[in-house]
This record gives sequence, C-alpha cells and structure tokens, in this order.
Amino acid sequence: MIEFFFDCSSPWTYLAFHNIQPLAKELGAEIVWRPILVGGIFNTVNPSVYAQRETPVPLKARYMKKDLADWARSAGLAIKMPPTVFPVNSVKAMRGCIWLGKDMVPFATAVFEAYWGGDKDISQDAVLAEICKRVGVEEQKFFAGISEQTIKDQLKANTEEVVARGGFGSPTIFVNKTDMYFGNDRLPLIREALLRSKASAA
Repeated sequence: MIEFFFDCSSPWTYLAFHNIQPLAKELGAEIVWRPILVGGIFNTVNPSVYAQRETPVPLKARYMKKDLADWARSAGLAIKMPPTVFPVNSVKAMRGCIWLGKDMVPFATAVFEAYWGGDKDISQDAVLAEICKRVGVEEQKFFAGISEQTIKDQLKANTEEVVARGGFGSPTIFVNKTDMYFGNDRLPLIREALLRSKASAA
C-alpha cells in the first residue's frame, strides 16, 4: 500500500502525483491519497523553506529551474516555474480533495494542471468553479462541502499526522505505513520497496 500525502501547490508533487499512478498500477499497489496543507508543515517543522525563498542561492535556484524542467519533460508535463501567483493559497483546493474522497483524482489532476500548466490562481473561486465544471463536479455542492467543519478538520488532521510520522514537506509517501520517502525523485526507491514487499508476501 502507498500513502501519498500531497498539496497541489508544489511542483515536485505535481510530478510525483503524475508519475506514481502508472507505477502503482504496474505493481498492483493501492494508493491512498492524503491531502494536506504544506504551509502547515513548514510552519511547524520546516520554516527554513521560507528563508530559502527570501534569500535564494542564485546558482542553486538556476539549477532547480533546469532540474524541474528536465523532470517535467521526462513526465510529458507542462510546468511554469514560478507561476504568476507563488506561493499560492491552496486551502480551498485541498479541502475540495478531502470532500471528494475516493473521487478526488480527476479534480486534483485538474487543479495541478490549472496551476502548474495553465498558470491559473487556484485560490480563486472562479478558477475552482471552472475546474469543477471540467471534471463534472457540481459547483454549488462543492463550495458548500468545502466549508463544512468536518472537511476543514480532516485536512488539518492529515497535515498534523504527516508531521507526527516524520514528514517535512510535499509529497511525503509511505510504503506499508512506516517506510517513508520524500519527493518525485524517490520513485525508483519506492519501486524497489514495493517489489521487496511483493517478494516477501509471495
């Protein structure tokens, strides 16, 4: 089993979200999608992210842009870095993922594509309404749903849970509950972990 803790506001998460699905399908692994707020993680255990954004190392920043472009090309995805609005407030989008539950993948995919591929501000109701239309989600129900306290509480609980389990950003991925991986570039290691798990279960 794979648990995928994610926030649509992260470009590396966009890549991992896209890339892990065929991997899981190939190896017959179930993915449990766990929406979080990465800002809540940074505030709690990883505030150095903010300092890096304020005073980036120019050489490292230039390479990161190239690295992201290389990974996006490899995945066949369009990514604009940075988007016009960055960082973005993804709270409504992530509550939407919680509200949709098992049906969240098409919506999350459309949110990622709108923000990272289409340079749209996913904090805006008009953009979220457009995404709902695209994936066949009833707009009024969506906005009513994401304002429910239980949905807000679940997003907060997911964020607190990933921190309690050792996570410090997005995407944080667990194989079989305890084996943690961070980031898109760890997918080859996740593949190996899943193969080991299959072999030991055989």
